Amino acid sequence: MRILLQRVTQATVTISEQVTGSIGRGFVLLVGFNHTDTMVEVGWLAEKVYGLRLFSDAEGKMNLDLAAVSGEVLVVSQFTLYGDASKGRRPSFIDAARPETAIPLYEGLLEALRDLGMTVASGEFGADMQVSLVNDGPVTLMLERNAP
Repeated sequence: MRILLQRVTQATVTISEQVTGSIGRGFVLLVGFNHTDTMVEVGWLAEKVYGLRLFSDAEGKMNLDLAAVSGEVLVVSQFTLYGDASKGRRPSFIDAARPETAIPLYEGLLEALRDLGMTVASGEFGADMQVSLVNDGPVTLMLERNAP
């Protein structure tokens, strides 16, 4: 499972000209699943996101987590995180989970984040989405947890 996390001041996801998710200060999570991922990886990464101290304290140090700043999370499915462009010009997505595997994991991640007390907005799995965000910092991290 891969998450490209961006700290933002605001973000929205739009589908068919309708805003389906919107947040203020917080994290945008672009999430991709591998065919071997399980709810174990989902739970581990939800906890990781919840505890990351990426917001500045009064001294300007990244020392505060989402809860400390009343931050929100926007989660967007992104199978292209498993794109392999090492050969040729057209990426292969063979390592990305098929929808029957990825959808329950995606929904499980949304639930796990909410269970931790986070305010969560989302896109729609498999939809053609436009994501608009203001990256704060910029701060961007790649988080990854592979199934054993």
